[in-house]
Amino acid sequence: MATETSITRQAPYIEALGEQYGKDLTALTAKKMPTATYAPTIAGQDQAQKDAYTMATTQGQGIGAYAPYITQAGAFSGTGANLAGAGQPPTAGSIADFMSPYQQDVIDETLKQYDVQAQKGLTGIGTLAARSGNLGGGREGVMRSEYQSQSDLNRAMLQAQMLQQGFGQAQQARGKAFGQQMQMAGVVPGLYGQDISRLGSAGAIQQAQTQATLDAQREANRMAAYDPYERLGYMGAGLGNILGGMGGQYQTTVRPDPTPLQSALGILSTGIGVYDKFR
Repeated sequence: MATETSITRQAPYIEALGEQYGKDLTALTAKKMPTATYAPTIAGQDQAQKDAYTMATTQGQGIGAYAPYITQAGAFSGTGANLAGAGQPPTAGSIADFMSPYQQDVIDETLKQYDVQAQKGLTGIGTLAARSGNLGGGREGVMRSEYQSQSDLNRAMLQAQMLQQGFGQAQQARGKAFGQQMQMAGVVPGLYGQDISRLGSAGAIQQAQTQATLDAQREANRMAAYDPYERLGYMGAGLGNILGGMGGQYQTTVRPDPTPLQSALGILSTGIGVYDKFR
């Protein structure tokens, strides 16, 4: 008995596409994905950022930049008790450091002029004594003694006044120096801070640019790695759309040739039929 087999097939070009798709899919998925080429990368610190960090953490610059000025200001604090004595060099921050170098010259010249005027006073006493007939007498001596005592007192007071005035001026200058040092203690760290901030900002801009470059390169590598998969996906999607909208294009019927036994049985069946008709 013959067996017939019906095969419904797609058009040859569609079968060729499906065969090619299967080969490409098998070959592509057998390869290892090069993930290292598009792995995330972090941009390192820019040199400006490194310089900013170094400056910020260096003693005397970012950290403790105010210390020298605080120390110097401490030497200017107090009331001036460390005024250098006669014949002794002034110590750092002492009142003597702020004394005018011309003060002693001014004092000496002032006292010299005072002595000249005081001597004129003594001469006047002698003149008055001569006119009154008491020249060389006891009354003249008393007048001279009283005049000299008062003159010496006035001279000492004048000298003390000039010394006190110089001391007061030195104290003011010393206080001003203290304020300047304290001001510098705030200004200098601020200036260092500005430099650190500027360096950090400039470095951050450059680092961001480098990071953007790395990200763009990583994305380009990822797109290159996935390009074959995407193209194969487009091919598969298109092939699916074609197959979904088309039925079988043609049918093939297969009729196998009869076997010798089948032929013999056919002949026998035919002969029997002829014999029956003959009878």
